[in-house]
Amino acid sequence: MKDDLLKIKTKVMEELKVCKDSKTLEDIRVAIFGKKGELTHFLRGMSALDEKQRPIVGQMVNDLREEITEALNSKKSMILKEEQQSKMAQETLDITLPGKKPSFGYMHPMAVVIDELSRIFMGMGYEIAHGPDIETDYYNFEALNIPKNHPAKDEQDTFYTDGSFLLRTQTSPVQIRKMKEGKLPIAIIAPGKVFRADEVDATHSPVFHQLEGLVIDKGISMAHLKGALTTFAHELFGKDTNIRFRPHHFPFTEPSAEMDISCFGCGGKGCRICKNEGYIELLGCGMVHRNVLENCGIDPLVYSGFAFGMGLERLAMQKYKIEDMRLLFENDINFLMQF
Repeated sequence: MKDDLLKIKTKVMEELKVCKDSKTLEDIRVAIFGKKGELTHFLRGMSALDEKQRPIVGQMVNDLREEITEALNSKKSMILKEEQQSKMAQETLDITLPGKKPSFGYMHPMAVVIDELSRIFMGMGYEIAHGPDIETDYYNFEALNIPKNHPAKDEQDTFYTDGSFLLRTQTSPVQIRKMKEGKLPIAIIAPGKVFRADEVDATHSPVFHQLEGLVIDKGISMAHLKGALTTFAHELFGKDTNIRFRPHHFPFTEPSAEMDISCFGCGGKGCRICKNEGYIELLGCGMVHRNVLENCGIDPLVYSGFAFGMGLERLAMQKYKIEDMRLLFENDINFLMQF
């Protein structure tokens, strides 16, 4: 038995001396310790030994197993080191290749529009004002001269949290809060998110952005309103843009108007985008209703003002010729990279 184990050891050690790669090393291991390996076969034959020989032979086999295992591990470490060095020697680094440029983020088109509008109005002396997204019924409706039975207050149009609080449907409450501060004159814009119970489609969303403006001072007239909005439209869409005002009705302004601009697609000639009208509706505006001024503690006999408001998604769609509003919310990187 001892001679047989010595032969196995000698054979393995000779094979390890000439072994040069991991695959050959694995073959040697399997030939010794595998299911059909020499040492495994030797262990199976121990059942034929008598009880006195089994412990002695078993100890010899365990000693040989440990010695061979140590030799295999030592050879494995040596081969792996040699293979790594060989691989590194074959690989070269071409320092003339261009490096990988890190990817940069892109401004969302809504952020671009808000920044541009803010720049235009700040250039005309306006300040930026903000307010909470969750408002009271008073600030969102009643202070704006919207009575309790007005259709806009229907739960189908407004998200109510309870009887008194709601998600603002417009940024007009920011104007009310500013007027109630009592610091006159006022010239502000109020950009921000608003919420309405609209079905999602190509031109509607339950969450969208508005920018509203307010000017309160002595002697403010409709001429100031038209001058400010004409300047804004020319700055945003170009000096060749034509503007028209159409009479309209809003509870919080009197007189009220809708402002249209000449179609960016056809220049006013008529096309599919403007439904062959030559103009596209841009915003609503008007002189602040005297009831709104009185609700905020401002004397309408001394002060007057104008207000306007526009949906920014629609404006962005017009400016960048986007046909589906949902693109502004899907965060498709290929879409956003254009801006």
